[in-house]
Amino acid sequence: MKNTTIKNFIWRFAERCGAQLVTFIVSIVLARLLAPEDYGTIALVTVFTTILQVFVDSGLGTALIQKKDADDLDFSSVFYFNFFVCIVLYIGMFLAAPIIAGFYGDSSLIPIIRVISLTIVISGVKGIQQSYVSRNMLFKRFFFATLGGTIFSAFLGIGLAYVGFGVWAIVAQQLSNTAIDTLILWITVKWRPKKMFSWNRLKGLLSFGWKLLVSSLLDTVYNNLRNLIIGKFYSSADLAYYNQGDKFPKIIVTNINSSIDSVLLPTLANEQEHIDRVKSMTRRAIKTSTFIMAPLMMGLAFCATSIVKIVLTDKWLPCVPYLQIFCVTYMFWPIHTANLNAINAMGRSDYFLKLEIAKKAIGLILLLSTMRFGVMVMAYSLLISSITSQIINSWPNKKLLGYGYFEQLRDILPSVLIALFMGGCVNLVKLLRFSDFLMILVQVPLGAFIYVGLSALFHLEAYAYLKSVFLSIVGKNFKK
Repeated sequence: MKNTTIKNFIWRFAERCGAQLVTFIVSIVLARLLAPEDYGTIALVTVFTTILQVFVDSGLGTALIQKKDADDLDFSSVFYFNFFVCIVLYIGMFLAAPIIAGFYGDSSLIPIIRVISLTIVISGVKGIQQSYVSRNMLFKRFFFATLGGTIFSAFLGIGLAYVGFGVWAIVAQQLSNTAIDTLILWITVKWRPKKMFSWNRLKGLLSFGWKLLVSSLLDTVYNNLRNLIIGKFYSSADLAYYNQGDKFPKIIVTNINSSIDSVLLPTLANEQEHIDRVKSMTRRAIKTSTFIMAPLMMGLAFCATSIVKIVLTDKWLPCVPYLQIFCVTYMFWPIHTANLNAINAMGRSDYFLKLEIAKKAIGLILLLSTMRFGVMVMAYSLLISSITSQIINSWPNKKLLGYGYFEQLRDILPSVLIALFMGGCVNLVKLLRFSDFLMILVQVPLGAFIYVGLSALFHLEAYAYLKSVFLSIVGKNFKK
């Protein structure tokens, strides 16, 4: 079981890393070719498409993974239901395009909305394939599908941007990415929907999934509400800087957390009857992911100015303060996700919904009370909300697993403190007044040396675990 879990994690991590690396390179090229306002325009539109993507899954994908005896009837019923929902959602977006454009006062958004919303229909085909892959731990399929879609869309997007298509280059990139990803997954995964449908089976899955749907909807609306407010009351450039600041740390978080989550949920679900094992795996996930996440976030925060100058050019420097705030916010993300995965695996979606309502109520109060004071203050309110949310997410697991927030905090504190010390040391390099490129060449290896060295010196459990896993993999490959 351990080897299978590690192998699937590696495939999932490779998939996320490969896709995000290509996406990162593409975003750099496009950021250099396009104006910040072009990115701001896309961000205005994707506020709505992102929210509708929640309905594409409807919480049913997770329900299929969690259900122990899910069969073809379950998968087929969910497939047809999801595809119907996606068609309805697209028609709704097509008709609502003039209203959305009117809200922002920009009629040029109408065709953009109608074209990019096609991703919703395509996702309706892909969604259940993804659930099937996750349930059966076939993460190798994700690797080829995601990477194929990402590489194809990269060439298309860059090519269109280079010849002057502007914002439509980003539209084409996003749409083609989803389409090719779906096509490859459809070809490589053998499962196909059967000519069968059961409303009773669907109702059973919905009884679990609807709570996740509402929870996810609350989370998505809340996360995109800032974009909506910034796009309405501030400029598209402000929105672009805010989103660009979020993009860099999110790439790292997505790679690590998505990889862990994809493997962790089905693994925990298989052990849901053994509380001690679920607790042990949850604890391991929190410790390990924080150990990896903390130095990356702190390193990025302290090196932000030089990185933005080198990668995006000076025109994107206004995004640096946002980037630093998001780095601190995402550093504690492993506590969020690991706790939620444990709750889902235990089949307690009722807790999941209650947590989301509490978190979003607090976050909404903070957002509405700060929106009039500028985009920067809104970003700080997100940080405060995030700290509050991690405490709330951990509350049920004190009862379910005997693993409360303060114990979790003790588990991650060594990694966080070492990462902060490393960041402080790296920051001192600025006193040497090197060029930006030379600065990064010195700061990155210095930071890695300090973090790894102190982790070994203080015998951090996560360091020892990752070292043993690495040596085990290397040893097996060497023997071959």
